[in-house]
Amino acid sequence: MKAIVIERYGGIEELSMKEMPLPELKPDQVLIETYATSVNPYDWKIRSGSLKDMVPFRFPIILGWDAAGVIVKKGTGVGRFETGDRVFARPRTSNKGCYAEYVATEEKMLARIPENLSFEEAASIPLAGLTAWQCLVDLGKVQTGDKVLIHAGTGGVGSIAIQLAKNLGAFVATTGSGRNATLLKELGADLVIDYGTRDYEKELNGYDFVLDTLGGDHQEKSYRILRKGGKLVSIVNLPDQAVAGKYGVDACFHLLKPNGEQLEILAKMFGDGKLKPMVGQVFPFTEAGLREAHALSESRHVKGKLVIQIR
Repeated sequence: MKAIVIERYGGIEELSMKEMPLPELKPDQVLIETYATSVNPYDWKIRSGSLKDMVPFRFPIILGWDAAGVIVKKGTGVGRFETGDRVFARPRTSNKGCYAEYVATEEKMLARIPENLSFEEAASIPLAGLTAWQCLVDLGKVQTGDKVLIHAGTGGVGSIAIQLAKNLGAFVATTGSGRNATLLKELGADLVIDYGTRDYEKELNGYDFVLDTLGGDHQEKSYRILRKGGKLVSIVNLPDQAVAGKYGVDACFHLLKPNGEQLEILAKMFGDGKLKPMVGQVFPFTEAGLREAHALSESRHVKGKLVIQIR
């Protein structure tokens, strides 16, 4: 099968097309013929080597951890899915990722793709959707009446998190570019703060939850807008507990855990129209396509998800 791999850490030029062996199936796994995948910041952070101590992979590494496609083979222990099923998944983290024509993953990671979604739309959901769910629901315990701030609302995680928070009954504020204000309102944001002209720290107070997708100085600024006992979850870097404690707030870092049951909940919400995918751009499954997508993702000026069309 064809796959885009890296054989050493470095820049986008390290992404190259190679012929790789088909994955070997374990009894609890299925083989997915991949129709689409997507690019996440996690991908290029691994490619650059910045996460090599946290994720010590062996080369060659196939990056990518969103898969949408069709089951073409299943292991002897697989019972809930059949060949021909349209499925999507955030497979477990390994050096055999999803920039490939075929992906093997455990049955417990899978969910069926709603009929109203294309493969490209489905590929935009697993990693970002599970991250949003686990941050808001599992860790944030967001509920009706809560005030929530979601940074970078047009990003892959942010765009789903806004919609999810509204479905949970929260009042949602978000930061973003002024030119995206209409889009952010359409996603469900009650208050849009243009980071170019306004300071959220001066406008917000008494918030219950912050989803930090930016890190850096934004963490301490975000503590100041939280109520005592409020919660911040960062998906970027580990919060300083001493600083969080100074403001009387709870703060943690979260790296998603692949979870097919939660993905099935999200699939139903997308199927019912409660959530809508936000595909920013679609790139071809070529070296040039992946390199362009990585460069754009690294610029941090991305609207929605960057999707790679494989078939």
